[in-house]
Amino acid sequence: MIIVDKQLEARQRAGKPIRVGLWGAGEMAQGMVNQVMRYTPGMEVAVIANRTLSKAHQAYEYTGNTAQECSDLETLQAVISSGGFAVTDNAELLCEVEGLDLLVECTGTIHYAAALIMKAIEHKRHVLLFNPEIDATIGPILKVYADKAGVMLSGCEGDQPGCILNLYRMVKGMGLTPLVLGNIKGLQDFYRNPTTQAGFAAQWKLTPEMVTCFADGTKISIEQACVANATGMGVAKRGMLGFRHDGHIDDMTTWFDVEELKRLGGIVDYVVGPKPGPGVFVFATTDDPKVQHYLAYGKLGPGPLYSFYIPYHLIYAEIPNSIARMVLFNDVIMEPLGAPVVEVITQAKTPLKAGHKLDGLGGYDTYGQCENADVARRENILPVGLAEGCVLKRDVERDHVLTFDDVELPADNLVLRLYREQNALFFPEYQATAAAPALA
Repeated sequence: MIIVDKQLEARQRAGKPIRVGLWGAGEMAQGMVNQVMRYTPGMEVAVIANRTLSKAHQAYEYTGNTAQECSDLETLQAVISSGGFAVTDNAELLCEVEGLDLLVECTGTIHYAAALIMKAIEHKRHVLLFNPEIDATIGPILKVYADKAGVMLSGCEGDQPGCILNLYRMVKGMGLTPLVLGNIKGLQDFYRNPTTQAGFAAQWKLTPEMVTCFADGTKISIEQACVANATGMGVAKRGMLGFRHDGHIDDMTTWFDVEELKRLGGIVDYVVGPKPGPGVFVFATTDDPKVQHYLAYGKLGPGPLYSFYIPYHLIYAEIPNSIARMVLFNDVIMEPLGAPVVEVITQAKTPLKAGHKLDGLGGYDTYGQCENADVARRENILPVGLAEGCVLKRDVERDHVLTFDDVELPADNLVLRLYREQNALFFPEYQATAAAPALA
């Protein structure tokens, strides 16, 4: 927040706050509204689009504000132009209305979000994603469209990927070479499901599916795929190394082969159990004796790997910082570099029968694991972000890695078209597969 806070205070004094449009009014989105409207000077959530308007109203009311319901562009434009606050169930209006500095995607969806993001890009609107699911699935091709339109499309702080990227940039800025970009988990059990997670979900006002996605490893795989695609670092093996430790993250610098990490060009990974959790970490190295001397003096140990970590990620509380960085400094927090580096593949959580229609992320049927994208495409593996609605052609055992040959895809849709276009652009050598037909 340093530098950003002073700029926001200046916008507040000048009466020119950053005005944000928000898609979504779930638990995380409501937390963001509270953070912006009550604790972030120089910034406002000007409009919330949500299919259930009562939730959008609830978000504003908690902060002591009221909003006008708007169902058409003319009405919404009048409210925004007058400096008021609005709610709407027509999410596409946010792409067309004038006077918003940034749109924040916080629906947690893939198909619904894809249509909104593409329309926003068409209307040359900058978009901040609090949605690693869509980023991990079709982020690279969305970035191609954003670049062509001259707009920013970024992941954000609060979620672990953005926090890892902040730490990565800081460590690189000190002249060190990051070799492990890591995420700290407290639990990993591939076979958790909405029934096992219902109690925890109710405690924290989350959906059982969201909590299951955390517990079964799908979410951390999605997050680390985003980090991989933003840095060029792959995974050391399918599913990542996933070491477990009940001590401190600093203890784990000796658990990795530095020369192998260098050969791989660095890796993304996760660990289960160590303190501080839930946090993020970067293990980095240097060959400079003077830098080594001062790192030892700073109590970072003898090397060759040095541990840097952030002992938390604060979810919606950090999103305003990302909004300000983009609007005030054109600073993208996280974006794919180009071709996918890591994809999240689909594995069966339980034995499944032919004819079964797969449920979605955090459900009963599947979990996601990281795999290097070139391997995933060579083996024609089904990404977990495309699995929902697929129908199995054959029986599969638990832990089976699902390929496109194992399933009938749902009816053609925007996400499938964008994914095929992404493959055609970045992996033309693997186009003779079930998923591959390029778009005309």
